[in-house]
Amino acid sequence: MLCPFLTFGQSKDLIHKVSWQTLENIAFQRKFLKDFEAYVLFPQFTDALKDLVGKTVEVKGFVIPLEPRADWVALSAYPNASCFFCGAAGPASVMTVRFKDGKQKYRVDEFRTFRGKLKLNSNDIHEFYYILNDAVEVK
Repeated sequence: MLCPFLTFGQSKDLIHKVSWQTLENIAFQRKFLKDFEAYVLFPQFTDALKDLVGKTVEVKGFVIPLEPRADWVALSAYPNASCFFCGAAGPASVMTVRFKDGKQKYRVDEFRTFRGKLKLNSNDIHEFYYILNDAVEVK
């Protein structure tokens, strides 16, 4: 059986490399929201993902800046033309990357690697399922 993510480093400084395959391999629960008068999919995270909450993870993806010179960007498993926003991918294929050192500037579809603390979101429909806090780019 293949490990869903790779881990390396000293015990106190472990870095978990997480693939989009692992992030997208989740179940969903459909709930009706009265405020929107619609059904919405809520993520059901795997135990392996729950175990990574608050830990340092590394994720590679395509940058999708949604606000110029913001302190966060969207990171996608797919280029902009095929990403979640265009309807070609699922909601688990994108995450928020919140930068540790404030505002950063990226162009659409730059392929980058980021490292930060993973947070899972299963309640706030105005936020992505995955949030990478205190993120830095890994060069």
